[in-house]
Amino acid sequence: MSKRRISRRSFILGSALGACAAPLLARAPDRSIRPVLRGDADPLLRLKNAVRSVEELIREAALGGRLGYSVADARTGLVLEARGPGAPHPPASVTKIITALYGLDTLGADYRFETRLIAMGPIEEGVLRGDLVLAGGGDPVLDTDMLATMAGALRQAGVRKVGGNFFVHAGALPRIRAIDAGQPDHLGYNPAISGLNLNFNRVHFEWRRGGKGYRISMDARARRFRPEVAIASMKIVDRKLPIYTYSKGPRGDLWTVARSALGKGGSRWLPVREPALYAGEVFQILARGEGIALPAAKLLDGAPRGRALVVHKSPPLGDILRDLLKFSTNLTAEVIGLTATRARGVEAHDLARSAEEMGRWLAGRIGKHDSRFVDHSGLEPGSRASPSDIVRALVHEGSRGVLPGLLKDIPLRDSRGRVLKAHPLKVRAKTGTLNFVSNLAGYLQMPDGNMLAFAIFISDSARRAEIERDDRENPPGARGWNKRAKRLQQGLMERWGGLYGI
Repeated sequence: MSKRRISRRSFILGSALGACAAPLLARAPDRSIRPVLRGDADPLLRLKNAVRSVEELIREAALGGRLGYSVADARTGLVLEARGPGAPHPPASVTKIITALYGLDTLGADYRFETRLIAMGPIEEGVLRGDLVLAGGGDPVLDTDMLATMAGALRQAGVRKVGGNFFVHAGALPRIRAIDAGQPDHLGYNPAISGLNLNFNRVHFEWRRGGKGYRISMDARARRFRPEVAIASMKIVDRKLPIYTYSKGPRGDLWTVARSALGKGGSRWLPVREPALYAGEVFQILARGEGIALPAAKLLDGAPRGRALVVHKSPPLGDILRDLLKFSTNLTAEVIGLTATRARGVEAHDLARSAEEMGRWLAGRIGKHDSRFVDHSGLEPGSRASPSDIVRALVHEGSRGVLPGLLKDIPLRDSRGRVLKAHPLKVRAKTGTLNFVSNLAGYLQMPDGNMLAFAIFISDSARRAEIERDDRENPPGARGWNKRAKRLQQGLMERWGGLYGI
C-alpha cells in the first residue's frame, strides 16, 4: 500500500472541488497585437508601465505542464493574443459555460422544472382511493423545504391518507449512478442523477464524540427541516484506511467510516445513489408531520396517469444558471444538459451521448471546432476543449449580452492574497479546477467599458496520471500548484489590461 498524506480538514469538510498545448517553458505567444498607448491620463497607465512578458510570468509560476490561452475583443472577435489556442485541454468546470448556453438556447431563460404529486384515484372523506405518485421533472434545486411545502399543499388538497401505494417516478431523465465512475465513492460533488433529485442528491453525515463514543446522524437537511433518513446508513469501524467504504444495500447506501479519522466531531455531505427513493422517504416523513399517512415509497417505472394535486415549480432557468456558474454544482449542470438534449428530441441514456449532442449544437453556433465533451459539468476528465473554441463561444454570446450577467465576479488579489477592491480591471468568469488543472474563462472589462473575451487553460497531465484513486480528493502538491496557476492567470489578465486597454 502506498503512503498517503491525509488532511483532516479536507476529510471533515470535503472537497467541493492538454497534452497538445504549448509547453509552459517554450516560445513566445503565437499572436500578439500591440495597440498604441494612450496618454498619462489613462486609468490603465500603472498597468501599462508594469506589463510583463509571458515568459517571465511562466517562469515565476514554476508549474510545469502546458499552457494555452486566447484573448479577443468581445465585440468584434479580433484575436489580440494567443498561445496554443487550438490545443485541447481538460476544460473542467469551464464546460459549464457551454452547458449554460446550451440550456438557454434550447429551453429558454424562463423554463421551470416541475415536480408533481399525482393522484391515481378519487379523494373520499380524506382518503385517496388509489395510488399517490411523487413525479420528478428533473428539478436540480429541489430541497427538503420545498418538499415540506408540497406536503402542506397535499393536506390542503384534502388528503389525510393514501389507500393505495406511494410511488416515486424519476423517468424524466435517465438514471445515472455517478457523474464520474473513476472518482472515490464518498465525494458529494459526484452524486447520482435521475428525474427526481433532492438536496443535490446528497445526505448530510454528522458526528459528535461523547462519553460513550460517537453520536452520528444521516439527515436530509435544508434551512428549515432536517429529517433523519434510513436510506443511507453509517457504521464506525476501527481502522486507519480507507477512511470510507461504500456498498449498495437492498434498499439504500451502506457506508463505513474509520474511527481514527473522526476526531471530536464534524460533518460532510455524502452522495446518494438512489435519489428517487431518498426523495420518497423524505416526503413520507414530511407528510407524516402534516398528519398524512403514507406507506413506504416504491419506484414506478411507467409514466403516471392521474390528476396533479400539487405542482411545485423551480425558479426560472436563468436564476438556476446564475447559481450554477457561481457555485459550480455538478448535478445542476448535468440535469440542465440532459433536459436540453431531450428537448431537442434526442434520446440520451447516458451523459456522453447527451454531451455529444451539445457538441453538435456548439458547432451550429461557432462553426467547426475541436472540442469534445463527455459530460455537461466537466467533472469527468475525458472531455477536451481548446481556448480558441471557448473564446469563440464567448464572443458569439457576448454580442447578445446574456452570459456576462450570469458569470461570477472574480476578484483580483495582491501578492498576499488580499482582494484589490480598487483594481481597474473587472473580471466576470468561470473557473475550472481538477487536480493539476486550473482554467479560467470569461470576460475582462476595462475602465472605459471595453470588454475582452478570454480563456486560460493550464494542465499537467503527467502529474494527474500519477494520482491514485484514493488520493483524488486532495493529492499532495495540488493546492500549492493551483495557487500558483491562479497567480499566472491574474498576471496574464493584467498584462492584457496594460496592452489592450483601449
